Amino acid sequence: MLEETYEVLEAIDQADHQALREELGDFLFEAVFLAQLESEAGHFAIADSVQAIADKLVRRHPHVFARETLDAPIDTAGKVKVRWEEIKAQERGGDAPPKTLLGGVPAALPALLRAYQIGSRAASVNFDWLAAPDVVEKIQEEVDEIREVAAAGDAADRSRIEEEVGDLLFAIANLSRKLGVEPETALRKANDKFTRRFTAMEDQIGASGRRMRDMKLQELEAEWQTVKESSSERVRPQKG
Repeated sequence: MLEETYEVLEAIDQADHQALREELGDFLFEAVFLAQLESEAGHFAIADSVQAIADKLVRRHPHVFARETLDAPIDTAGKVKVRWEEIKAQERGGDAPPKTLLGGVPAALPALLRAYQIGSRAASVNFDWLAAPDVVEKIQEEVDEIREVAAAGDAADRSRIEEEVGDLLFAIANLSRKLGVEPETALRKANDKFTRRFTAMEDQIGASGRRMRDMKLQELEAEWQTVKESSSERVRPQKG
């Protein structure tokens, strides 16, 4: 299921509509397959899953489906998010143990995406930086703390370095959120860009008869800059 999810994301990133059509089919097959296993075990059918999401969307959007019953209008995106979280909390009220606002963020999510979701949940109840520049200041603060720990040169204090790097990454995830960017997607694209450029540099150096491991950093940097400036590198490769 996870593999198919990432293949769907890859097709979206590459704007490859033919691949996306195929990958969505693969993704849906996994959903149907899982539901069939559950159905054969007597738990539920896929129709139950579809009905459940339909009911949930109606239930959590009273401003759309039950306007006449509202005490106050829900007329902004912020109010919609707050109401959504309130209804979710009410629905979980009978669960044991009781779930908190952040308890519903899956622990299995990739860490960067989880940081984004945690920040979004906290922001839904107004626990958030006022603006992106405020997060930039926090990031600078975290960078300064990393410099301080690294300058001390205390190898035994690895846990402190790990903590500070984690704080920095968490702040960066929230800066992305404030700027309207999903950080997992942004990092995935950055990984792809670096891979394209590094592979092009590797090919370029190999074609000249040299080996990367024998080159100095300054030489490698010069080759890297050449690849960055080349027009062919800017063309996004298409799948298939």
